[in-house]
Formats: sequence, C-alpha cells, structure tokens
Amino acid sequence: MTSAAVITRYEAPSFIRSFDLAAKAGLVALLTLAVMIPGFGNLDGKGLVPRAVSYPLAAFAVPIVWLVWWRQRASFPWAADFLITIACLTDTLGNQLDFYDSIESFDNVMHFANTGLLTAAVILLTMHRSSSLGAVVERAIAFGVSAALVWEIAEYFAFLRWSPERLGAYADTLSDMTLGAVGSLIAGVVVHALWQRGRLTEVAPQLELAHQQGAGRVRS
Repeated sequence: MTSAAVITRYEAPSFIRSFDLAAKAGLVALLTLAVMIPGFGNLDGKGLVPRAVSYPLAAFAVPIVWLVWWRQRASFPWAADFLITIACLTDTLGNQLDFYDSIESFDNVMHFANTGLLTAAVILLTMHRSSSLGAVVERAIAFGVSAALVWEIAEYFAFLRWSPERLGAYADTLSDMTLGAVGSLIAGVVVHALWQRGRLTEVAPQLELAHQQGAGRVRS
C-alpha cells in the first residue's frame, strides 16, 4: 500500500503548473470584470451570468475533487485540470477580443477545439493508460456528443431564444454538435496514441493505485 502510494506521486512540469494557475487567474479576472463593468468582455446578451457561474465551477472542479477524495493517494492531475481551464478561458477570451463576431469561423473552431480539450481531460481523469483504443473512442464519443448537446441546450436557454440568431439556430446547432463530436473523436485517438508511445503516463496519478490493486486481485 505504501509503495503504491509513492508510485502515484508524480512531479508535474513547472510550466504546466504555471500555465494552469495563470489560466485560472485570467479566467476569474475576465469574468469578474465582465460582471462588474457593463459591456466589458462582449458578453452582454450572451449568457454572461451562466458563464460567470459555470466556468469557475468547471475550472475548479478538479481541485475540489482532488482535495476531498484524491489528495491522500495521488498528486494533483495538472495536465487534465489545465485542459478544462483553458477551454473555459479561450471561450471567454474569444468574446473579450470580439472574435466570435469579427471572425466568421471562430465559433466553429471553438466548438471543435474546446470539446476536444474537455474530452481529453475526461479521458485522462477517468481512464487508465492501459485502456484499449475501442474503449477510449467509445468514451470520447459518449462524452463529446453529450457535452455538445448540453452546451447547445444551455446556450439556447441562456440567450439564444431571445436573439435574432435563433432563426438559423437549427443548422448552427447541427454544425456545432458535429464539430464537437469530431473534436472529441480526434482527442480520444490522440490521447490513446500518446499512451502507446509512452507519453502522458503520469498525468492521471489518481488512477494508478486502483489499477494496481485491480491487477493484484486478478493475479491472485
């Protein structure tokens, strides 16, 4: 038990820790300013309050779970936490820089990339690196499509039902969900390929102890 607990303690690269903390600070700062200063961040009429509540919850979900359940048996999963945080930050920053309105394809890029980032994080947090490609792809598609659907429903109730954009919402929703599904599929394949090459082997320490205990029971 002690040796296994030691094995699950990994030192994350300092740049990952720095980027993650900076992304969290930037996200909180941008959302705080958007709430306090009308018009700041170009989020008025775009679900400012839901974003101001849900993004920090998502960005700090892994730290909370780690503190409550994983702290005694694993080091912090910095890489997966960063992927979740940067997905929230890029959407917020994209609105701040007015990219959604000034760059026609930016929304499509965000649906593809951010769904992929979140899917990669979920795979890293919930699947061991010995998982098969089929299992990884199955979870990637299940999470990616579900996440894309939840986002479209939240987007509609947050602001789209009052927006003139609702007239073309059906086609846009299908496009966004398709891009999210493709992004999640690619993310799953990439994560598995990196595992096969011996990469990303230390980003989910919370899974190592359970995997070793399961393997021990099988051998016995």
